[in-house]
Amino acid sequence: MPVNRDDIVNFINKYLNAGKIKDASKNGLQVEGREKIKKIVFGVSAGAKLFEKAARQNADMVIVHHGIVWDAPFTIVGHVKNRIKILLDNDINLLAYHLPLDMHSQCGNNITLLKDFPVKNIEPFGVYESETIGYKAKLKQTLTLKKICSILENRLKADCRFADFGPAKIKTIAVVTGGASSMIYQAIEQKVDLLITGESGEYVWELCRENKLSFISLGHYNSEKIGITKLAGVIKNKFKVKTCFIDIPNPF
Repeated sequence: MPVNRDDIVNFINKYLNAGKIKDASKNGLQVEGREKIKKIVFGVSAGAKLFEKAARQNADMVIVHHGIVWDAPFTIVGHVKNRIKILLDNDINLLAYHLPLDMHSQCGNNITLLKDFPVKNIEPFGVYESETIGYKAKLKQTLTLKKICSILENRLKADCRFADFGPAKIKTIAVVTGGASSMIYQAIEQKVDLLITGESGEYVWELCRENKLSFISLGHYNSEKIGITKLAGVIKNKFKVKTCFIDIPNPF
């Protein structure tokens, strides 16, 4: 049975506390489509290929982590026009949730990735623009970096790039997915053994060497597949609509 669009939008906005989190993304409904929703496609990043696949699957709504409306000057030209045209031509709604999905305590990217490991003493970690968006924890059993990489690669179907300068047996992990290599300074300050994120920077290598810290980069996209898929499960259970995650492979 179809569900009203606004019921879904209002639920997610409240569930992710979207209106109270400072963010460059315009979180929530970004492009309005049809009112009645039977099928929702989930994806990491807004793009023409995702929207075309959603249209072929007769989706009524697309929900992503990286949307198309940000604080930067916004004009509907070029690729932005093409993306929006696909949505409007097919009467598809677009919702996006950036930091609210990163930092959520139940289905967020960071907590979900951290809990792929046997952890305890979970604490907030990683201040960005006045918001603490990540988590750190102690492992219940120490693990080698090689074992941690194996777990992540199997979970995310992604290759790990890493700097192995920390302890041979990892005891503490911090996780901030996406473009968060700058969190290495906070990891050093808080003396964690390993920082896991999406993107890396050239400066990371020597900082890891000099501070005896290990670092894993999964790729921005791959590090943030897990939150949106977990949100899909929440929405499916809440509204009994059809849901589908569409993976658009991206190594960066």
